[in-house]
Amino acid sequence: MVLGHHPGPTGSGRHLLFYGHYDVQPPEPLELWTNPPFEPVMAEGPNGPRVVARGAVDDKGQVMTWLEALRFWHETAGGPPCRITVMVEGEEETGSKNLPDFLDANADALRADVVVISDSNLWDRDTPAIVTSVRGLVYTQVDITAANKDLHSGLYGGSALNPINLITRILGDLKDEAGTILVPGFYDGVAEPSAAQRAQWDALGFDEAAFLGGVGLSVPAGEAGRSAPERLWARPTADVNGIWGGYTGEGAKTVIPADAHAKVSFRLVPGQSPSKVIAGFRDFIVDRLPEDAQVKIQVFSYGEGIAVPSDSPFIRAAQGALTEVFGRPAVLAGGGGSLPVVGQIKEILDLDCLLVGFGLDDDQVHSPNEKFDLVCFERGIDSHIRMLAALAGA
Repeated sequence: MVLGHHPGPTGSGRHLLFYGHYDVQPPEPLELWTNPPFEPVMAEGPNGPRVVARGAVDDKGQVMTWLEALRFWHETAGGPPCRITVMVEGEEETGSKNLPDFLDANADALRADVVVISDSNLWDRDTPAIVTSVRGLVYTQVDITAANKDLHSGLYGGSALNPINLITRILGDLKDEAGTILVPGFYDGVAEPSAAQRAQWDALGFDEAAFLGGVGLSVPAGEAGRSAPERLWARPTADVNGIWGGYTGEGAKTVIPADAHAKVSFRLVPGQSPSKVIAGFRDFIVDRLPEDAQVKIQVFSYGEGIAVPSDSPFIRAAQGALTEVFGRPAVLAGGGGSLPVVGQIKEILDLDCLLVGFGLDDDQVHSPNEKFDLVCFERGIDSHIRMLAALAGA
């Protein structure tokens, strides 16, 4: 954990806490990178120069937007316009498991007026966005075992239980044809968006065809009868993130494997209980296990979905500063991803987070050739310079 403090000018009552993370996702597959992932390069893109490297936008480059803004205030005014604390951690991508203890131990030093986080996206290249809700996360691994060794499918096929057949059948039961998730109690606590919220999202004109077309898809998936913003921001999800077992090498090897494994994650919305979702998923698996099958469910990370009041003075102050930079008002949007720190900060410090990011949908976050467009980086710096002034007096 990297922690720093600046007292600000004498008599300043405002205290801002800036949060970011310097850890990144693994860079594999390495062969798909155009340059070594940890040797940043400036490359030319369709919309101008871009920095290409692992962490360029998630979250090293975005941390640099507010660090450069603080540098500007030091060089032009001798220091920031209010009291500042910065906190940059190295475990965000693995669930921030040590952060709660750190927040507890340093609560007095960290208790600010608001937390500023840049780890999200613009609405589009020319339109800023403030994220007013983020989804929570439950991330699990399911391990199913049967026989005490891999078996010859000619000798045992038709008699012995196949764990891969079993795990794929069970995971195939997670959703019905309408996209409804069938884990017991899964939707407990999930609220419907208000009429005003739906109207605001409808007015955004979200282009789902273009959104999907950018990744080579054309047909929306998910819950039937829901708009794209609802499915992305206000509804929970269940996804199989990886599955393996048996023989996966070159050529043929006719085995019935002794075990099968899958990574399964759930994106949660405000109101859902991660512990209840975990218990329901465990029951869902166990209820479908035949004799001779055993299951182990590992939980790697979990966190609640969080909603931030959209009428706070800090959001209004940020909207004004962003309008100065972009020449248009910021979109108040939901966030489909998960930021465990938002929930941890709210629970332990009782602070709201101001989520203003400068990434784009095509930044290839967590993928090879992750990038951060230079124009977005520069607008991020300019935005934080102005937001510092606005938030200091909010």
